[in-house]
Amino acid sequence: MPAAAAAPLISSVQKLVLYETRARYFLVGSNPAETKYRVLKIDRTEPKDLVVIDDKHVYTQQEVRELLGRLDLGNRTKIGQKGSSGLCRAVSAFGIVGFVRFLEGYYIVLITKRRKMADIGGHAIYKIEDTNMIYIPNDSVRVTHPDEARYLRIFQNVDLSSNFYFSYSYDLSHSLQYNLTVLRMPLETLKTETAQIRQESFDIFEDEGLSTHGGSGVFGICSKPYEKYVWNGKLLEAVKNTVHRDWLLYVIHGFCGQSKLLIYGRPVYVTLIARRSSKFAGTRFLKRGANCEGDVANEVETEQILYDASVMSFSAGSYSSYVQVRGSVPLYWSQDISTMMPKPPITLDQADPFAHVAALHFDQMLQRFGSPIIILNLVKEREKRKHERILSEELVAAVTYLNQFLPPEHAIIYIPWDMAKYTKSKLCNVLDRLNVIAESVVKKTGFFVNRPDSYCSVLRPDEKWNELGGCVVSTGRLQTGVLRTNCVDCLDRTNTAQFMVGKCALAYQLYSLGLIDKPNLQFDTDAVRLFEELYEDHGDTLSLQYGGSQLVHRVKTYRKIAPWTQHSKDIMQTLSRYYSNAFSDADRQDSINLFLGVFKPVEGKPHLWELPTDFYLHHKNTLSLSQTRRSYTYWWTTGVLKHLPLPFDEVSCPENRRKLTVKKFHKYEEEIDIHNEFFRPHELSSFDETFCLAMTNSTRDFMPKNMGIDPSPFTVRKPDETGKSVLGNKSNREEAVLQRKTAASAPPPPSEEAVSSSSEDDSGTDKEDEGAVSQRSTPVKVTDTGDNTKITENVVQSTKDVYGVNLSDVPSEDDLTIYARFVQLGQSQHKQDRGSQQFCSKHELDRVINLIPISSFSQDNIYEVQPPRADRKSIEIFHAHIQAGKGNMQPLGKDDFLMYREYIRNRYL
Repeated sequence: MPAAAAAPLISSVQKLVLYETRARYFLVGSNPAETKYRVLKIDRTEPKDLVVIDDKHVYTQQEVRELLGRLDLGNRTKIGQKGSSGLCRAVSAFGIVGFVRFLEGYYIVLITKRRKMADIGGHAIYKIEDTNMIYIPNDSVRVTHPDEARYLRIFQNVDLSSNFYFSYSYDLSHSLQYNLTVLRMPLETLKTETAQIRQESFDIFEDEGLSTHGGSGVFGICSKPYEKYVWNGKLLEAVKNTVHRDWLLYVIHGFCGQSKLLIYGRPVYVTLIARRSSKFAGTRFLKRGANCEGDVANEVETEQILYDASVMSFSAGSYSSYVQVRGSVPLYWSQDISTMMPKPPITLDQADPFAHVAALHFDQMLQRFGSPIIILNLVKEREKRKHERILSEELVAAVTYLNQFLPPEHAIIYIPWDMAKYTKSKLCNVLDRLNVIAESVVKKTGFFVNRPDSYCSVLRPDEKWNELGGCVVSTGRLQTGVLRTNCVDCLDRTNTAQFMVGKCALAYQLYSLGLIDKPNLQFDTDAVRLFEELYEDHGDTLSLQYGGSQLVHRVKTYRKIAPWTQHSKDIMQTLSRYYSNAFSDADRQDSINLFLGVFKPVEGKPHLWELPTDFYLHHKNTLSLSQTRRSYTYWWTTGVLKHLPLPFDEVSCPENRRKLTVKKFHKYEEEIDIHNEFFRPHELSSFDETFCLAMTNSTRDFMPKNMGIDPSPFTVRKPDETGKSVLGNKSNREEAVLQRKTAASAPPPPSEEAVSSSSEDDSGTDKEDEGAVSQRSTPVKVTDTGDNTKITENVVQSTKDVYGVNLSDVPSEDDLTIYARFVQLGQSQHKQDRGSQQFCSKHELDRVINLIPISSFSQDNIYEVQPPRADRKSIEIFHAHIQAGKGNMQPLGKDDFLMYREYIRNRYL
């Protein structure tokens, strides 16, 4: 398939302005260049119903101005009176979170501030910084209810400005492996899918040139999001089938962080994305185990993405990813917190001899990840009083039962390891043991990379690389299977284990891209320190969301190198977690249930705060019995086993193709032009506001300033050798960490903000206020404006700091003498008579200058270089250019006419 045959669809609604009249809301959305517009009409005369009309027509800027002008003129109280405008500008926004109704009318939730958090192949990932909730019906038809305000407060307790993320062009609910696999579908399949989709608007050029086999069309692909990780799915349900897909912006919850690893100036972006499940979601003691549908509590999918940022394209760049999962033990169990004990006893609520709930859970994992499913169980095995061991015994029984019916090569692998016991032992190194487990896990599952193995791996074969599992295809490698890690809370122990597995996978990812010579990374290197900081932020964020406090035990705790002050901090975090679980978790659980649509207020039925429990809300089998009963032996979905070890969701079959939206575009259309989306040539940009300069940098933030000789991020440093983010004032470092960990503890840094104004320009958008961005998922302390010069100095280091040599120093007298002798020797060696040179034969010249190639490599990577060759088409273009300069013009071809018509259509139609 050609490299440019498919591309992700880019939403053409990225800037929104809400206009209001007494009877209507008009939501005007545009692309970043403000050349294409769409309009939504929302009725305000219905007290309890939502009426949204989308004409699905694409407007130009002039057409939108004329439309808004007519609406303004038609809604004035007196014709010709400019003082009483009938069309008012309400708010500017960047996207729609959704629509929600309690007991009165509907509200619309809009994103009014955003901040760029990461960049994956030119596709920006944004964090929601602020939202605006607007009541739709006007006051004349509003039917008030006394409990409406209380529901509104509960709904707004879910802080949308805390770790909610979205993207206009990248599907965050799926993994990178899924997104790139979809783009590599066979060309014939894409043509078939395109033929079955009806075009939404008439285009005078749509059939000319695009339908031919050799046309310049590009397939735009948009996949259906994975509902488990979408948090606003219920909020968009009311309009999902009536509006154009560009209006639908799917939001995930969890964590997103990105850092830059500089390898001798070569930028490599390390990204960590955590997707929290919206099914059976809640707080620590109120959501344990699994529900009747196989969804478990605190289920988070963590994906680490590594790619060479010097090449942006998905088709031409080098991308790699590794996915692992955490989640509660998939059984019916709970803990009673009414006793006010720090560790409430674990209770098995229901007997499940046929492992029905575990079968549903592992069936979901087989569909999404393939085989093998590896369970790393970190709960305690030996206890004086039976507590955590209850879960281990039941989980072993469930896995043993389910494995009876699976083929042996696809059986679930169970690895029990009492991490707490090994931590207390002075003779055992916890991380060494975890590293052994991580190596075996990564070898079984493999990882994803979108390019074939480098030639350097053939020249220097590695035993570990040859034993690597996964699925090897012509375009690279695929991860098959996944590691599922759990302890009781899935917080502290789980995060450390996931870090060790991620560190092992990171070594293989770097090796696959040709960046290191062996798939092995050591502690105390700049690369591992950068990765460890990402994982600590990841663990703190997830712990705050589920447990109410930051991590208690970190990687340094298990390495036994944590400072003595860490013990007192651990005690404070434990107390904070206990207070949150005892007093605030119930209110947070109510907010989550209302936000996710688990509970829907209905007139005449008990209110949310009147329910004694939410058990029946999450277990649907308590309200009605299912008409179909799953088999106790063939517990997997039909068709899953046939494609193992590949995940069923990534297989090209009719069922999966129905989840795709495929449309053919001209190669210059904005909907598939990622270059235009990333560089934004229509906007004014500055280096101070550039995201790639503001993100964490291994050279600036971790490399020692007095190193001088070895700038490699893979060199082991001494404990006292580190960058500014670890060394320096300890109190300032601790304060910055605390402000980075939680969004609630510090005011947000400058961000993109949509400011409502009364400008007379009715084009429909405001300019973005692009502030200083941060690479973290939560605010970072920003220096004062007076320190701008210091920031600039840190970005570009002096040669003395990097290489240990100051080039401005005057060479010594001895150095000058040596250099002069070297020059004289060179002149004497190559001095020849000019007159005799013209009589020298070719044979004699060969003896003087005999260049022998030292390499016969034909590839092009960091170890070898092949000179570029001009292809035939380029040579023809060059000759045509020469002839045009002489006045000899060639006749225009079909592609030239298509390009001209496309220009005329975009410019004037």
